[in-house]
This record gives sequence, structure tokens and C-alpha cells, in this order.
Amino acid sequence: MNPLRLEQDGRVLVDTVEVAARLPERMRGLLGRRALPPGRALLITPCSGIHTFFMRFALDVLFLDRDLAVVKAVANVRPGRCVAGGRAANAVLEMQAGWFPLDTVAAGDRLTLRSRQEIPGDG
Repeated sequence: MNPLRLEQDGRVLVDTVEVAARLPERMRGLLGRRALPPGRALLITPCSGIHTFFMRFALDVLFLDRDLAVVKAVANVRPGRCVAGGRAANAVLEMQAGWFPLDTVAAGDRLTLRSRQEIPGDG
């Protein structure tokens, strides 16, 4: 896997992003994990809604459009819930609840996924 980094205007938001783009990866998501360390996230694409049934921890979620612009941010989605991102949502970024400052991004903010291999002195 080629690790990715999520940035906004050159500022690192998430240091390590895993991508779930194939159907089995998207269906599994974060199920079975006990936690997700700070600085890590799972990007599920394509995806416009999630459920947290059978999850072991709460999530903070960013719904993104095709251009990686923020459509919706939802904090502290507890296990056993469903959340939809709306018609414009094309991807979902899932992080363990609490460490990501959701108030630093707003609807319409464009984010960038960057290969960590492109970053000097990294990976």
C-alpha cells in the first residue's frame, strides 16, 4: 500500500490515510478494529453514507465530493448509527472520534491527498 497524507493548503490534516476503494475493503471498513490511532484515517470511495453497526469505537467523519471538497462533517458517530453525506458526497473519511479538530474544516473546503513518497524526507 502506498500511504497517503491528507492536506489542506499545505497543512497536514491526517498523516496516514488508508484507502478502501475495492468492494471487499469498502464493506469491511473499520469493522473488527479495536481503535484507530490519532493521525490515521480510512478513506472509503465511492461512498455517500456509513453505518457503525458492530463498531467498537466512535468516529469523526468527513464526507467529501469528487474533488475532495468537504460536503459535511459529523462528530462522534457512536456505534449502532447510520449517517448519510447527501447527494454530493462521493467519499467518506473515517477517523477515531476526538483527535481531529472538525472545526478547522468547513463545507466547501478543498482537501488534497498526497502520496507520502512525494514528500521529501518522508516514507
